[in-house]
Amino acid sequence: MHLAFCTAPRLRPTLSSRGFFWLFISALALLLSASAARAQNAPPERPKVTRLLFLLDASGSMMAPWEGQPRWEVAKRLLAKMADSLNAYPNLELGLRVYGHQSPNSEQNCEDSRLEVPFAPKNAAAIKAKLKTLKAQGNTPITYSLGQSANDFPIDKTSRNVLLLITDGVESCQGDPCATSLALQRKHIFLKPFVIGIGAQKDFGKALDCLGRYYNAAEVKTFKTVLNDVIAQTLAKTTVAVNLTDEAGRAVESNVNMTFINNVTGQPEYNYVHYRDAAGKADELAIDALQSYDLVINTLPPVRQANLVIKPGKANVLNYKTPQGTLALQGPNLSPNPYGGPVQAVVRTPAGATVVALPFGAKQKLLAGNYEVELLTLPRTVQRISVRQGMTSTLTYPAPGTLNITSDLKGHGSIYQVDSDDSQTWVANLPETSSKVNLALQPGTYRLVFRTATSTGSKFTDVRNFTIRSAQTTSVAIFGR
Repeated sequence: MHLAFCTAPRLRPTLSSRGFFWLFISALALLLSASAARAQNAPPERPKVTRLLFLLDASGSMMAPWEGQPRWEVAKRLLAKMADSLNAYPNLELGLRVYGHQSPNSEQNCEDSRLEVPFAPKNAAAIKAKLKTLKAQGNTPITYSLGQSANDFPIDKTSRNVLLLITDGVESCQGDPCATSLALQRKHIFLKPFVIGIGAQKDFGKALDCLGRYYNAAEVKTFKTVLNDVIAQTLAKTTVAVNLTDEAGRAVESNVNMTFINNVTGQPEYNYVHYRDAAGKADELAIDALQSYDLVINTLPPVRQANLVIKPGKANVLNYKTPQGTLALQGPNLSPNPYGGPVQAVVRTPAGATVVALPFGAKQKLLAGNYEVELLTLPRTVQRISVRQGMTSTLTYPAPGTLNITSDLKGHGSIYQVDSDDSQTWVANLPETSSKVNLALQPGTYRLVFRTATSTGSKFTDVRNFTIRSAQTTSVAIFGR
């Protein structure tokens, strides 16, 4: 399973940047080694290749000073150092695309973007060498560069494609980078991108946070930390265990489908049927920390959680109350059944939302709560029922009787249910080809209104009241005029 949520990185001022860097590298090595190990009984799997594309801003503004150095020099130095540190890891390929470096800003070149180093294993030396030759001087065609990056990733449906944009400016070519990023995510070109705004003010990120996960690195020290944090999220292993609890918070529910929906694309990414072991513990699922998700626990009705809060690189435990009871639909014992088969029932929430349709004779687990059940008897009847945790609530209906109209006349007629105040509710129409019917009806008082097709006026309408009793037949005769 893959799942992701990103929070702003927390700085640790008590640890030097050099110490933080090597601590990060050591932890990363352990994580990658652990991820390579296979479960004892699990079938062998081919490890996924992670491809990380650095999209680097080389516009003229990158030459502005940043704590005594040009932003461009700081970005190149730290990016080269990061590529070097990642060079030894298996199943990881790096690529470098740069924009704004081929034409001076005066030319306003909105197609100044180039893949300088294609993806390849262990290509840190090529990236470092290329960075030394590049010059920051031109425009900021972010939208165009994002579109071009779609061709940089090899066609490989099993890979994890990651894009990291490092920039000090917003789009300068009247494109829409946010729409382009979303479109490429929906096409599965890359996962939700990372965006690092360097030397930037707070308001700078408002134009770029729609691209993906935005980090504001206003200081060089922050840039170092953010860069390390992004790489850690890309490669570190994250797990999630979902506890489905009863009303008292005990993790006793299970065997429910859980759908993890990518809340950027709206597409379901992963489906799992919940599992608890013999000790009642939910299993830990390895997730990909590079997406943000909504979770749908497919009980009836479903439980939904938008924007899951998942900590990358951690063992996350999520708890959701999903107490369930059982609704049993039990019809009367009739042979043969006057309705000709099982009566259907529609289960709804008190607010009127349909939960499920079931035939009588069925049993169905539902979330504990109150429901309205419409029985598709004739006439339809509505009952209210409460479903309780761990209990079975049984619902039934009275045995119907039978209306037998013995006349065989063509005409126009209807049957109405008559209430205690003599008001009437339509139940059914008679067939126009013949008034002769055998019709199962729930016990109660009814009214037949009928006019033959040969009658010469409304005044010849025949009105008859009759009573239906359980498991009995009521005969009604109609006479033509």
